[in-house]
Amino acid sequence: MIYQSALPRILRIGPGASSDLGAVLTALGYCRPFVITDSFMNESGRLQALLHDLAADGISAQAFWDTVPEPTLSSIDRALEALKAADADCVVGFGGGSPIDSAKAVAVLAAHGGDLRRFKAPALTDAPGLPIIALPTTAGTGSEATRFTIITDDASDEKMLCAGLAFLPVAALVDYELTLTMPPRLTADTGIDALTHAIEAYVSRRANPFSDGFALSAMQAIAPNLRRAYAQPQNRAAREAMMFGATLAGIAFSNSSVALVHGMSRPIGAHFHVAHGLSNAMLLPTVTAWSAPAAPARYADCARAMGIATRDDNDDGAVEKLIAELRALNADLAVPTPAAHGIAPERWEALLPVMAEQAVASGSPANNPLTPSAEEIVAIYRQVWAA
Repeated sequence: MIYQSALPRILRIGPGASSDLGAVLTALGYCRPFVITDSFMNESGRLQALLHDLAADGISAQAFWDTVPEPTLSSIDRALEALKAADADCVVGFGGGSPIDSAKAVAVLAAHGGDLRRFKAPALTDAPGLPIIALPTTAGTGSEATRFTIITDDASDEKMLCAGLAFLPVAALVDYELTLTMPPRLTADTGIDALTHAIEAYVSRRANPFSDGFALSAMQAIAPNLRRAYAQPQNRAAREAMMFGATLAGIAFSNSSVALVHGMSRPIGAHFHVAHGLSNAMLLPTVTAWSAPAAPARYADCARAMGIATRDDNDDGAVEKLIAELRALNADLAVPTPAAHGIAPERWEALLPVMAEQAVASGSPANNPLTPSAEEIVAIYRQVWAA
């Protein structure tokens, strides 16, 4: 079997790695970076500190901080206009998944033009856009190491998955010290997002020996440390493991794929403005229980990698422990059901056919070990409602 693998050209991982931005830009030959971030990074002073460090390295950068938590076509248009005025030779995504995803979309549009809708799956965009450098500040999306971005179409409330090597950063600086101030809710949501990436990459129909190693290593890093990072925000060892695990999980699913959880999660975020990691968490136990009979050995491997089953457990027993652990993790991290989150039941029910259609159209459910019909997706949504 031939399978394709792709990684950022430069990966610097460890405490203080973010301070190497100027040196990395210089090594790559870029001198006019355009930094895309969010209002928190601006108001907290982190953006100014980054720009100051770049200036000390003789690099003059311009910045845009008007991104939104779930990037939309409108927010991308605003960033693109600012980029055009800056005459930049590269784009730096600085922040969580939303600023990095925004940077990816802007970098591709700057080079290729047109409407971002034409880049959504199943389109594959490998021709390079502007170079992208990623500095993640959350341990979750793994976007610093993936060839994907997700942008919401304001007109249809569809979360569009865009894929291809054009969206893969040329460099990623992974500095866990940037995550020490993450609040508990963000820690939980992004952490379960990373765990979902690892599990889905491993059970996906497109899994391969290259992605498998990263997925299992990601689970080994994340599973013992997510509760610790949530309960002890200043636990540096837990934060470091979570950041490393999130990047490994990003590499895994970028070179494999995500599956049903993500396919069903995106419409929840688009229609009800639920944070991506949180909507994944709402779905993960129920979707895992539904999917596991089609690949018990793969899910059992996940349980063993997470340290909740041993080689003495048969596959069925390991899968039972995995599902129980995912439910316990949601309880320990205060993950609400859609009902408890405050989503109106009548609107949830009315949108189920549309959400199922959008989930199928994303392509992700087709990667699942057990491929659902739209009707089965609606049934799973109903099961998740107050699970």
